[in-house]
Amino acid sequence: MHQLENTLFIMTQGAYLRLDHDTLRVDIEGETKLQVPLHHLSGIVCFGNVAVSPFLIHECAEQGLSITWLSNSGRFKARMVGPTKGNVLLRCVQHETASDPEKSLNLAKNIIAGKIKNTRQIMLRAARETSDSEDQRMLHDTSESLASALNGIPQCNEIETLRGIEGDAARIYFGTFDRMVLEDRQSFRMNGRSKRPPLDRMNALLSFLYTLLVGDVVGALEGVGLDPQIGFLHVMRPGRPALALDMMEEFRAVLADRLALTLINQRQIQAKHFEEKTGGAVLLNEEGRKTLVVAYQKRKQDEIHHPVLDKKAPFALLPHLQARLLARYLRGDTEEYIPFLYR
Repeated sequence: MHQLENTLFIMTQGAYLRLDHDTLRVDIEGETKLQVPLHHLSGIVCFGNVAVSPFLIHECAEQGLSITWLSNSGRFKARMVGPTKGNVLLRCVQHETASDPEKSLNLAKNIIAGKIKNTRQIMLRAARETSDSEDQRMLHDTSESLASALNGIPQCNEIETLRGIEGDAARIYFGTFDRMVLEDRQSFRMNGRSKRPPLDRMNALLSFLYTLLVGDVVGALEGVGLDPQIGFLHVMRPGRPALALDMMEEFRAVLADRLALTLINQRQIQAKHFEEKTGGAVLLNEEGRKTLVVAYQKRKQDEIHHPVLDKKAPFALLPHLQARLLARYLRGDTEEYIPFLYR
């Protein structure tokens, strides 16, 4: 259970939420673990097997508190909002912002700056962890190139220019990604980023993790009332969650890339976990997928410091916290959207 930014996140399986006068009570195995006055909350997010009493649902609707239900892994299921506090105004502002080139560009700049800063931190951390002098040199060179890319973002005056900077930074980053692999580097050698289909084991691993991550971000955006398909950086297409793809940029290196490297370097993921298909596509086999899903869910329970909130929170809540910060920015409650920065 975590209370952050006036939102109560219930992640303990089997928890039962009920109303006690004007107070929300959280019972686990018949014992009350938490009591919170309802007027202290703006919303409740339930992960997995969490029950909510009908009386609490009715009272939350009456007071304008939202309740969001997600699967245990973070997939969006449903959201309850009372008649006095709907999503339509927030979505209208989101659509207006997406239609305004200047506002979209400014928001996209912050998102990409966050992404590049986080990838740079991953590179610098890897440089500290390796004892190979050539790897250290190349990782430091890459981090300097990423710093130069960051310096070019403030001068961008068109979204295509920003996309070009992001693309160049990604090529630089993945160009030396192999240097962060400490075990069986030959089996996980990466020849650039390939997506559909992935053409090597590392790309297969990253693509699978990115798929898990984008699902979590879609759930977070739905939970706060934003439209996952209306984005600011990625081109909007039917069925494409453009905003989720925007927001996940901040978490790729921190949650997906770092986990992939850890699993390889600890030999939890090996060459035997992959299979090659007709046409050169490389995919995880059943054992590999199972290993990765378990590791990903475990990783999401680890806590990390959130610099804006100045509190620790599980990785699983990062998309939800950033979605709420984005909603606050779009509503005009804050002057700027601040991306998540890894330190």
